[in-house]
This record gives sequence, C-alpha cells and structure tokens, in this order.
Amino acid sequence: MHIQIVNFNLNGITRDQYEQVCETQFAPAFASVPGLLSKVWLSDPETNTYGGVYTWQDREAMQEYFQSELFQGVVSHPNLANITTRDFAILEQPTRATRGMV
Repeated sequence: MHIQIVNFNLNGITRDQYEQVCETQFAPAFASVPGLLSKVWLSDPETNTYGGVYTWQDREAMQEYFQSELFQGVVSHPNLANITTRDFAILEQPTRATRGMV
C-alpha cells in the first residue's frame, strides 16, 4: 500500500460551496478511481487548509491516477490554490499492529 497526503487552500469559494461540490461531484468521481482503497477528506477552516489522505493499493496506482483527467481537473481547478502532495510508503507490520490497514 501507499499513502498520499494532499493539502490546498480554497480560493473564491466558501467552505459550504466546497463541501457541496465534494459531495455531488468529487466524491463520486474518486469512488471509482482504480487502485484507490480509501480517501479521507480533511478540513481546517481556521487556516483555510483542506485536502485528503489517500490510501492507494500501490505506488503504481497512484502514478496512474496522476495521468487521469480527474487529477488534471483537480490540479487545474480555479478554486483550489497552493496544492501540495506528498507520498509515502508504509511500514506494514507496525501499521497492522495499530489497525492502520484498510
């Protein structure tokens, strides 16, 4: 498995508007991404920081997502600013011991 952490700021859109778009458009699109085991949606309105923690089947699945129209739509979305992404391998045995496996 592989973990990706994405952060960004909202630009020209309220939190309520963003949540509506997430519920009606983004979440259904992400639900069908091959190799994406889970996505946790992050929100810190006090600092205008949003994002997600993605659990991928493997690094290759994440890299295939980077080639998708969905990814291109996210990174070029006019209401998402200062996008950062980091990816991590996981330490499987300690993660299993702490019930972190999906």
